[in-house]
Amino acid sequence: MSTPRTPSTRIVITGYGAVTNLGHDAASTWEAMREGRSGISPLEGPAFDLYAGKWTVFAAGQVKDWDPVQAGACDKREIKRLDRNTLLGLAAAHQAVTHSGIDFARENSERCGVIVGSGIGGIMTIEEGKEVLMSRGPDRMSPFTVPRLMINATTGNISIRYGLRGPATAHATACASSGHAIGDAVEQIRLGRADVMVAGGCEAAVTPLCVGAFMTMKALSPHKDAPTASRPFDVTRDGFVLAEGAAMYVLETEEHAKARGATILAELVGAGNGSDAGHITAPDPEGMGAARSMRWALEDAGLNPDQIGYVNAHGTATPLGDKAEVAAVGKVFGDHARKSAGGKLMMSSTKSMHGHALGASGAVELIACIHAVRDGVVAPTTNLEEPDADFDIDLVAKEAKERPVRYAMNNTFGFGGHNVTLIVGRHG
Repeated sequence: MSTPRTPSTRIVITGYGAVTNLGHDAASTWEAMREGRSGISPLEGPAFDLYAGKWTVFAAGQVKDWDPVQAGACDKREIKRLDRNTLLGLAAAHQAVTHSGIDFARENSERCGVIVGSGIGGIMTIEEGKEVLMSRGPDRMSPFTVPRLMINATTGNISIRYGLRGPATAHATACASSGHAIGDAVEQIRLGRADVMVAGGCEAAVTPLCVGAFMTMKALSPHKDAPTASRPFDVTRDGFVLAEGAAMYVLETEEHAKARGATILAELVGAGNGSDAGHITAPDPEGMGAARSMRWALEDAGLNPDQIGYVNAHGTATPLGDKAEVAAVGKVFGDHARKSAGGKLMMSSTKSMHGHALGASGAVELIACIHAVRDGVVAPTTNLEEPDADFDIDLVAKEAKERPVRYAMNNTFGFGGHNVTLIVGRHG
């Protein structure tokens, strides 16, 4: 459970940044979400050509035409020292810090920290390192292999870049990683250990090893038409589409933000997390752990279920996962969620457009929650032609909806039974 919120520890979001297959910044990512545009395309890359004909997966959410140097992730000398996972995270952090207007050189460095989540970390470095080892020998391996592949590499590099000497950790809880990172950043501020935290997630796991591993688990969609391959909540859903990307946020106390004249995007009012304690990959079929996470987040925020206007679902498009999540939402929200009872709750999965970025997914999807409360626009679930008959909820099929939203909930669930829920509210 989280430490109860008090007026003196109200936490606000003052900056955000993102690199996704929908756009190379947070604004363009949101624009694509709002318009229902897909960033999912045919799976590409020389490594995938090596075993052409053996792949039964054809779509992915790859970030294309992106230059890490131009994006502010690094200079030319640093590229070989950083995994793509960290480069995506550094670029998103650069955007978030710039967007927030904060000057860390003027801050107390011991009161500023960073927490980043990643489910898999520097997997590209691991695959490349193994290839060099087997083909050229151990003495030809890069001395940067270990600092590139570490899960905490992004946290460390952000901390170094901005001189952040406060709390600095990394989370690796599969697909729940960035949700845990953001929730933990909230806790560090509430506990009085920091005034400002940079938090979010990154993932660059569209690699032959990862695609092959998920493929043999039957977790990925075999759908051949890339833009329609991710079909959350639809009766034809047949697995998720693997994606890459990153999103980062600047969180700070409301008092600190106002004192420096920052523009406040939204308030992060609640967080909750818990475990299924069941199966290592499958969700609790009744959604008990997910429901517990949502209830704890509501309790932490001091809100009633009917005050939530929008839920950004984990919604991966797996047969079991979507069913369990809808069941969990029904348990928590009751008639407020049921269309047949006149319920007003809206829920959508933006993974229908950008796919599943694993450990970065919660951070990427929080963008949709922020804009739901700021703009009164709820992003759609695209590719939703025929929902399961049991899904008695407004799933915002195909097109965005314009409707005032005071509070929005973000769900992120991961292998291992990890469940995280964040709640953002309109500030003011």
